[in-house]
Amino acid sequence: MDLQIDDSLLIRNYISGDEKSLEILINRHNQRISSFIYSKVNDRSITEDIFQDTFIKVIRTLKKGSYSEEGKFLPWVMRIAHNLIIDHFRKSSRMPMYGGADSFNIFSLIGDDKLNIEKQIIKDQIDSDLTLLINELPEDQKEVLTMRMYRDMSFKEISENTGVSINTALGRMRYALINLRKIIEENNIVLTN
Repeated sequence: MDLQIDDSLLIRNYISGDEKSLEILINRHNQRISSFIYSKVNDRSITEDIFQDTFIKVIRTLKKGSYSEEGKFLPWVMRIAHNLIIDHFRKSSRMPMYGGADSFNIFSLIGDDKLNIEKQIIKDQIDSDLTLLINELPEDQKEVLTMRMYRDMSFKEISENTGVSINTALGRMRYALINLRKIIEENNIVLTN
């Protein structure tokens, strides 16, 4: 196995039908990707599931011929893994309430386990609308908001995970909420039922 072969060449070989090339790629980046996933989920079996799902997506994309990140394979795979991690937290736990400063609290109706079917549909719609709105935010604000909302992390934990000071993390959260409110107002979105 020649580890000197470029990722881009391995990808081209795999697309041309050489299954071994994908194996080399997975082995080459396995440690980096697994460590990244584990650092976010802190659970071995969830890490394995997300790792497998990541490479299922990678394989599908390569098979469809829609891969275009020439020479940037690892960052592309990391982005796929990152999105799957966020999906995992969205599915596995209801969105924790944000009890921070600022009277703005769009998450207040998320958390009633006894919702009837109609309310559940509305709640699901709000969850998905909210995800779309959050995706409009700048990356640094989106990251803090996601950690706070979906993972219920403290600002100390967010600070340690992102490598910024607690004040910076708080600032990003504040700007994220301000921007989210702006996006909601500009689009006349009603988040009540």
